[in-house]
Amino acid sequence: MRNKRLAMKQKKALQGYIFILPWLIGFSFYGLYPFATSLKLSLSEIVKLTGFEMEFIGWGNYTRAFIWDVNFIPMFISAAKETFINTPIIIVISLFFSILLNRDIKGRGLFRAVFFLPVLLGTGYIMQELLGGGTTLQMTQTAQELANEATTAYTGGLARGITVPREILMYLGPKFADIVTMYLQRFTFLLWKSSVQIVLFLAGLQGIPASLYEAARCDGATEWEMFWKISLPMVSPVILLNVVYTIIDSFVDISNPIVRYLGNLGMTDFGYAAAIGWIYFSFILIVILLVFAIMKRFIYNAGQGRN
Repeated sequence: MRNKRLAMKQKKALQGYIFILPWLIGFSFYGLYPFATSLKLSLSEIVKLTGFEMEFIGWGNYTRAFIWDVNFIPMFISAAKETFINTPIIIVISLFFSILLNRDIKGRGLFRAVFFLPVLLGTGYIMQELLGGGTTLQMTQTAQELANEATTAYTGGLARGITVPREILMYLGPKFADIVTMYLQRFTFLLWKSSVQIVLFLAGLQGIPASLYEAARCDGATEWEMFWKISLPMVSPVILLNVVYTIIDSFVDISNPIVRYLGNLGMTDFGYAAAIGWIYFSFILIVILLVFAIMKRFIYNAGQGRN
């Protein structure tokens, strides 16, 4: 029995490797050399653009990021804070709406299409315009200006979709009206960013055997008990997937001040931009590894129970 179980695990592992094989081949041919060049560039400075000649300077670019650059650390903290606050809220929102969309309701297909719409419109120039229009990032901007600009992007154009009529806001008073408007803007942004997660949760919920729910109902289980005992454990692998996706998506979002700062530096200061990129990449990698380490024991695998 133990040999069979090991053989099954090995078979599943082999299937996983086969699925990621095209990516590994593509990365080996097209990604490995740029990665190595970027790492080398982060430890150097460009001496001559012709031929891309570099001069090794060691940890100079990294020291500059943490000690001399007054913009990097505040922007870095701002980006991390936004991600850590938004991620759990997005997961809860997407799970809630996916459960609703998984029920047999009228117009379910239309609602699914509406929630999937941000996936089609959520990148590039269209997203910039929906978020209120993009502006060119200038080197003279301070970290606070960049953070404010990012906040405006989060709540500027797109968030106008959910608003309270002006007549009602007048009766609420300016202070309370600002609070209501702020929460509506934040909710709209988070709902917009939940589209992929809703689709993934729907796939996970539809993969749960209906017989489990039927057996639970026969035993007198309530909807709330079925959610905690069946739905949540069975979709726990999807929760991990969505957490990882949401973290990465937030850190590389077009409205992220670090991403925009990097894009601007990449036009003028190649070595320093590469160093910031590697610092940012290393931080994201550490966060993802921590998420895997923390959530691993809560993940349920059918036939094996919790890891």
